[in-house]
Amino acid sequence: MKTIRVVAAVIKAVNENKEPIIFATQRGYGDFKGGWEFSGGKIEEGETPQEALKREIMEELDTEIRVGELIDTVEYDYPTFHLSMDCFWAEVVSGNLELKEAEAAKWLTKDKLDSVEWLPADITLIEKIKQEM
Repeated sequence: MKTIRVVAAVIKAVNENKEPIIFATQRGYGDFKGGWEFSGGKIEEGETPQEALKREIMEELDTEIRVGELIDTVEYDYPTFHLSMDCFWAEVVSGNLELKEAEAAKWLTKDKLDSVEWLPADITLIEKIKQEM
């Protein structure tokens, strides 16, 4: 089975009530259209995961991020490929998280993380994210 290596940004901030919030996007295309995920994409030849993540977020959201610690590497078998996804904490440096590929986006508090239908690989991160929030 083919392995696809990707990166994902768990972008965090605080809301007006000083609660931690996480940025989630709804996929706008492909087999998993409509599912919720953390923004990111494929690692290109010669890139580090962190470089790939900065590039992907700039391409998808027109936003510069600071990449933080690795949360986890998710290994997930979809029906037609194996996904290896490095997931990092991230913060916005500049930009307005403009949706260029996603259908929708939400900032979610810890108690709202389960309110969206996460894609199978992304859902495996939710408990770890809750612990860190």
